[in-house]
Amino acid sequence: MEEELKCPVCGSLFREPIILPCSHNVCLPCARTIAVQTPDGEQHLPQPLLHSRGSGLPTGAAPAPPLDHDPAPGQACSGGGASAAGGLGGGAGGGGDHADKLSLYSETDSGYGSYTPSLKSPNGVRVLPMVPAPPGSSAAAARGAACSSLSSSSSSSITCPQCHRSASLDHRGLRGFQRNRLLEAIVQRYQQGRGAVQGASAAAAVAICQLCDRTPPEPAATLCEQCDVLYCTACQLKCHPSRGPFAKHRLVQPPPPPAPTEAASASPGAAQGGPSGGGSCKSPGGTGAGAAGGSAGRKFPTCPEHEMENYSMYCVSCRTPVCYLCLEEGRHGKHEVKPLGAMWKQHKAQLSQALNGVSDKAKEAKEFLVQLKNILQQIQENGLDYEACLVAQCDALVDALTRQKAKLLTKVTKEREHKLKMVWDQINHCTLKLRQSTGLMEYCLEVIKENDPSGFLQISDALIKRVQVSQEQWVKGALEPKVSAEFELTLDSEPLLQAIHQLDFIQMKLPPVPLLQLEKCCTRNNSVTLAWRMPPFTHSPVDGYILELDDGDGGQFREVYVGKETLCTIDGLHFNSTYNARVKAFNSSGVGPYSKTVVLQTSDVAWFTFDPNSGHRDIILSNDNQTATCSSYDDRVVLGTAAFSKGVHYWELHVDRYDNHPDPAFGVARASVVKDMMLGKDDKAWAMYVDNNRSWFMHCNSHTNRTEGGVCKGATVGVLLDLNKHTLTFFINGQQQGPTAFSHVDGVFMPALSLNRNVQVTLHTGLEVPTNLGRPKLSGN
Repeated sequence: MEEELKCPVCGSLFREPIILPCSHNVCLPCARTIAVQTPDGEQHLPQPLLHSRGSGLPTGAAPAPPLDHDPAPGQACSGGGASAAGGLGGGAGGGGDHADKLSLYSETDSGYGSYTPSLKSPNGVRVLPMVPAPPGSSAAAARGAACSSLSSSSSSSITCPQCHRSASLDHRGLRGFQRNRLLEAIVQRYQQGRGAVQGASAAAAVAICQLCDRTPPEPAATLCEQCDVLYCTACQLKCHPSRGPFAKHRLVQPPPPPAPTEAASASPGAAQGGPSGGGSCKSPGGTGAGAAGGSAGRKFPTCPEHEMENYSMYCVSCRTPVCYLCLEEGRHGKHEVKPLGAMWKQHKAQLSQALNGVSDKAKEAKEFLVQLKNILQQIQENGLDYEACLVAQCDALVDALTRQKAKLLTKVTKEREHKLKMVWDQINHCTLKLRQSTGLMEYCLEVIKENDPSGFLQISDALIKRVQVSQEQWVKGALEPKVSAEFELTLDSEPLLQAIHQLDFIQMKLPPVPLLQLEKCCTRNNSVTLAWRMPPFTHSPVDGYILELDDGDGGQFREVYVGKETLCTIDGLHFNSTYNARVKAFNSSGVGPYSKTVVLQTSDVAWFTFDPNSGHRDIILSNDNQTATCSSYDDRVVLGTAAFSKGVHYWELHVDRYDNHPDPAFGVARASVVKDMMLGKDDKAWAMYVDNNRSWFMHCNSHTNRTEGGVCKGATVGVLLDLNKHTLTFFINGQQQGPTAFSHVDGVFMPALSLNRNVQVTLHTGLEVPTNLGRPKLSGN
């Protein structure tokens, strides 16, 4: 609550709060700092000489110091406690009575200074700098500069520091705004309750006179409830005589002195108020009563325009309390007024009712905060779980990669050993062959050195054959390596690298439970519309939804819609039936759980019109498709927009035009009925056709149940369809024309009509079954 009790300008608790036209509050000293004067015309003005609101200082009153000096204790303007900062830009430093409207003058040609804020309040609101007293002016003139009205050539305004709306000041200045004494009392109680002023100096032991010029002031003898000022006996005789306009004022005993905390909460210097002007009825600052007991001594707040009168009525037009003089003499004479007490109780009740709504929202906010805190805890826990899961999955990938690496290394080792074995085998074989060949070569060379022809020839043939055989052993390829030094093993790691780079989280969870939006679910006639949505902060993907509906009799559910939309309308249901519906979502992981079941009740009676899409092209519809006629002399069929498969239904057709005794037909039909001949000539329709004297029931071009009584202009034909008993009954002007039965016939039936250009009828639907119509008796087809 403390934030509500702080001034938006100074950031401190309210002192002498006033109510701006926008209903926001601001301290009176702070209001002076943000009041702006604007010139009405360019003209030179003398140095600022402002005049006091009252007629002058009382006799013997001590002069006040200039505004640019701190006043001595107890020397505040009009009973306030303002310091020099209580002038323009120093409103946060005091709570006394200061200027109602202040001007900013400069020594330039225009005589006006511009609005150049240089200070900033704790709440970020810029305020005007303090204006020093003009040089050479007396203390009284300085006080007059702080309390006067503006000259006639200028106007003043004040801008609300909260909503930034501007309001112009009238001749009364800031005193034209009402004082929020209720807020003052609340601030005082708050200060007492929190004990913020412990250790402050105690108030005077007794109430003292607020206009006394003696030192020390005399004890107060009376309190004027209208003026809200304490007087000693001498000051009361001098300043508040019991004659003239003061004769109606009520003088009472001074209230008891305040408690120490109450006295300490008052502004410094408030116990000794300065004079308010001779003959003035009320302390302008309104702080004198605060020093003498605060709001405890104020029982009857007075009207600011008629300071001797108490509030007695409430102006509804202006939304402000008024006195009886405001009604007789003021601007509220022609306004709507109500008793003050009655409006007080009414507004209290309205505020209490509004507070109930705020209280409910506050309760919801508290529950929401608890929910958010639970979400915080769940996020923390789920985050740890996901981190552990991620580490485990990545470790598993690393282990699998390590195992695969070992397998690949084994393959490389085997390939290397195989190559080495092949090369060593080839080296050994080639070395053996080379040794044999070399030995043979050396032997042959020694044989060639021998000079014995006979001995040479004895062995030459065999030796030649051996050399040839040895040469043939070095066949083509024998001196080529059988294996390559290169390893023909290439590791394809690119897919794995791409997979690692694409490694990310995917939602493998089932979708959550959809939430049915009951405010959008509705029924109309025999159709229902359902809407749903997913819960907030849902990250599981949803590929679609499955909507299920029962049969209207509490039977099993069946799928009526599968798709991505979150809004679905189902037509062709039974009238006067109760349906249960539910929905579930699905994705690649599977189907999620069902939502809550919503119960939908279709209409008891059917509202429908003629269907322009199903009628023959010669049928002409008007009156919002409720009136039908035909452009052909041949009979043409038109159906209704409703479809019936269950229940009892009744509608009427009014004959608007009937010329040359045609034979219109009324009844029901399947959607596939033939449209270019009389209703009932095929097996898709059951109808009564009628002329001006008689009527017949017709189905499959068979005429039965002839009944006397025809139609004419202005006649009314009623159709009663009872699908529970499979009967169809007709009435002409309330007279039953005979029931017909179509037993063992199931399916969907629509209202139907056939007519030609000599007939015009108007359809009336949404009718209850008339109680004066007898229940039809079944008869054969």
